[in-house]
Amino acid sequence: MTQETLKELPKIELHCHLDGSLSRPFIEKRLGRTVRPEELSVSENCTSLNEYLEKFDLPGRCIMDEEGLSGAAYDLLSQMNEENVCYAEIRFAPLLSETKKMDSRKVIEAVISGMEQGKKDFGIEYGVIVCAMRHHSTEDNMRMIKTAREYLGSGVCAADLAGAEALYPMSEFMDIFTETKKMGMPFTLHAGECGNPQNVIDSINVGAGRIGHGIAMRGNQEIRKMAKKAGIGIEMCPISNLQTKSVNNMAEYPMREFLDAGLKVSVNTDNRTVSNTSLTKELEFIQKNYGIRDEEILQMMKNAIDTAFADDSIKDKICKMLK
Repeated sequence: MTQETLKELPKIELHCHLDGSLSRPFIEKRLGRTVRPEELSVSENCTSLNEYLEKFDLPGRCIMDEEGLSGAAYDLLSQMNEENVCYAEIRFAPLLSETKKMDSRKVIEAVISGMEQGKKDFGIEYGVIVCAMRHHSTEDNMRMIKTAREYLGSGVCAADLAGAEALYPMSEFMDIFTETKKMGMPFTLHAGECGNPQNVIDSINVGAGRIGHGIAMRGNQEIRKMAKKAGIGIEMCPISNLQTKSVNNMAEYPMREFLDAGLKVSVNTDNRTVSNTSLTKELEFIQKNYGIRDEEILQMMKNAIDTAFADDSIKDKICKMLK
């Protein structure tokens, strides 16, 4: 497909972080100053995940009140509208925006408010994914998830676990997500981004509907079989994963391997601004570097809507757009 065809293609995005995807004009307006591109985006020679994470400081300051949160949500859907994203699941960590004046409930409501306005103006269907953070206490994470559960089907679509995977393995969070499952709350889990395959195994066993990144399954046929049997989605974020050194080089990236194994792979941006990317750019990238065929791009969009945390009426609507 040409760049123009890819841009016009109805697209689904399942793995996009709100704070890592705010536009420079929005951040400049919130901070009241000019912001250089290099303050927000990593360079091509980014050396590590730690360097990558440094870029979240400025956008984080922009979402510490209700106006910032709702504005950020609207800003992101506005960007997605420019490249014909028709369904998006946007994730963020409510606990990171809590203040003395604003608890998780107000944080979540502010984001939903911005998303609703974006849906009204741009026609993009959405779901909000709330991220528990690995460095937060079990008590705080459960408090947030229980609050978010009240909004399930009314803006919120699922939960997630994000943060420093290498420091906090999935084994420490099995109880939280066993409880989350009992509450009837779907979830995706960041797992296998740092190279530990056990985190992927634990995520599948605890009942994750999708895995974020999942790179640690590379070369491991048994785990790939587990993931395929469970029918879970694999949210791949190629440009981000190369920038954070989830793989050593482009040749090691397992996009082709996962597709050939029959996994339900989707393509995502992870962080549009930090990675200086878009869904169109990601699709161009995998076409050029991994020989992804036109029909495989369409299949990945179908995989995305198949594994989305959306109700059937929305899935039917999006499927018709893909035909």
